Amino acid sequence: MSTPGPAEPADAPAPSPAQPPSSARRPRRFGRRAPGGAHEPDQKKPSLLRELPVLLVVAFVLALLVKTFLVQAFFIPSGSMEQTLHGCPGCTGDRVLVNKVPYWFAGQPSPGDIVVFKGPDTWPAETTVAQPTNIVSKSLLAVGRAVGVAPPSEDDFVKRVIATAGQTVQCCDDQGRVTVDGEPLTEPYIYQDSPLGGGPCQGREFGPVTVPAGRLWVMGDHRSNSADSRCHIDDKYSGTVGVDDVIGKASVIVWPVHRWSWLGSPDPQHPDAQGAAAAGAPYLAGVAGALPVTAAGRLLRTRRRGARPRSRSPRSRWRRSTRDAPPG
Repeated sequence: MSTPGPAEPADAPAPSPAQPPSSARRPRRFGRRAPGGAHEPDQKKPSLLRELPVLLVVAFVLALLVKTFLVQAFFIPSGSMEQTLHGCPGCTGDRVLVNKVPYWFAGQPSPGDIVVFKGPDTWPAETTVAQPTNIVSKSLLAVGRAVGVAPPSEDDFVKRVIATAGQTVQCCDDQGRVTVDGEPLTEPYIYQDSPLGGGPCQGREFGPVTVPAGRLWVMGDHRSNSADSRCHIDDKYSGTVGVDDVIGKASVIVWPVHRWSWLGSPDPQHPDAQGAAAAGAPYLAGVAGALPVTAAGRLLRTRRRGARPRSRSPRSRWRRSTRDAPPG
């Protein structure tokens, strides 16, 4: 006689799906979620005081690279370029940005360009700068020259290119104008021209001088107060300066604010050749400057987006686990 076994339930209820975890039953964990699902403890953010020296070093290196290859600020120390550039005694001297890029592609300075250059060893200084006596003062002077708030070196000059290699320059024609290869120049920028018959350097007459290869004939806009190529016509370079000694082209006045303006380069030999390219140069420069800034901003946003941890809500994780679970 068999003993009946335990009664089996007719219909066992199907197991209910797992419910999403409750924040009340599951303590919140702080930190970043690793790819495997485990939490990593928050990393301590670096202190600003620790990052500051690194930022200063990076800023200094970038400034040095920009100064060496792209642009450099200069302080106008004298009045030899009045009234294009202010540098008269007692007034606020202009600060200009000297662009080094144009001569990478165009080759050499052109007539009408305002250039900053290292003067030949035969040129005495136009201004006298007190030399620092200790390492701290020397460092401050170097930084001030880099940003254009300190007087430049005594052998730095700023003048306008009048004639280039192979051209013959002299003064004057029957109207008292400078000529290049026998053609009179159109020079609307001249301020207080030198007097006729004033003698060497102080007067208007000079030449003729044929500019040697690789050199430039330069003059100041303030002709009666400029010790330029005319004053050194008897030296071994015939008053000319080397193309290799040109630091860059003065492009814009950046200080004082009310003097902010682009510096034009009217060609005195061909005054009618200033076309649309010259008129649109400031806009092209603005676009060229905006492109790297925009690219850097886009790259920074992309990196931030890629470094941001991707987190899912508890409900979305529950839905995914339910979807991937094998059927019961």
